[in-house]
Amino acid sequence: MKIILLGAPGSGKGTQAENISRDLNIPTISTGNCLREAVKNKTEIGIFAKSFMDSGNLVPNDVVIGIIKERLKCEDCQNGFILDGFPRNVPQAIALQDMGIIIDKVICLEINDETIVKRMSGRRSCLKCGASYHTEYKPSKDNITCDLCGDALVVREDDKPETVLSRLEVFHKETQPLIDYYNSKNILSVVKGQEKISDTTALVEKVLKS
Repeated sequence: MKIILLGAPGSGKGTQAENISRDLNIPTISTGNCLREAVKNKTEIGIFAKSFMDSGNLVPNDVVIGIIKERLKCEDCQNGFILDGFPRNVPQAIALQDMGIIIDKVICLEINDETIVKRMSGRRSCLKCGASYHTEYKPSKDNITCDLCGDALVVREDDKPETVLSRLEVFHKETQPLIDYYNSKNILSVVKGQEKISDTTALVEKVLKS
């Protein structure tokens, strides 16, 4: 199954992607993780993308499309995958279609901006291994260090409130046409984010079984 998860930053796409990946045994392709890996490794693309990411702006289409195109050629994607953070706009969706990829389900997680700012201010990341946590919803054992590698957890620049607000403004402007695009193709399902993650997961599973 080939799935796209849509939703604003902090809407819970990553958590739901983890659940689907485990249940269906297909990989999650996260644009954010791919870009952060490039930044960490100081590749040419990573250095170019960093200035956009730090300011809350979207990385240019051609850079993102190139990264995703290469990732989808990997062997672990042959039986399906979950796209988290791509496509982010209609040109990216058209580029995906031009790759000859047929998407089975597009799930849009819907949640209000105020809740998102609150959620993202609690996010913590491990720069060493890439693991993600949340002080309330998914804490590490001590809320200070990573359970996997023991490195210190940090608040990413793009999780700070002022950056989150900027990212949300960009999301609403750039991504709403994408939601309309997939809705017109009759493969879009909207899932309203619930207070409990498990309740949101139940709604997502219902969509996947429909």
